[in-house]
Amino acid sequence: MLEGLNKIGIHTDHISLDQLLKWENIASTGGEAKLLIKNGKVKINGEIETRRGKKVVPGDIVTVDEIEYRVEKI
Repeated sequence: MLEGLNKIGIHTDHISLDQLLKWENIASTGGEAKLLIKNGKVKINGEIETRRGKKVVPGDIVTVDEIEYRVEKI
């Protein structure tokens, strides 16, 4: 159900996962973002993602601590 998702707007064709977490204030620092990702707390499209530099593109669903975010280009 996509209607209830939080939306994250980006201005580019892609953004790295760690930058996205900081952009949306899910992580307050790069170190915090790194730990969230390293500890398996972040999913992209339902799959655990452990690469900080993973490119996230519009249409992807990012899940952190059971909260889902849909990435959209603005």
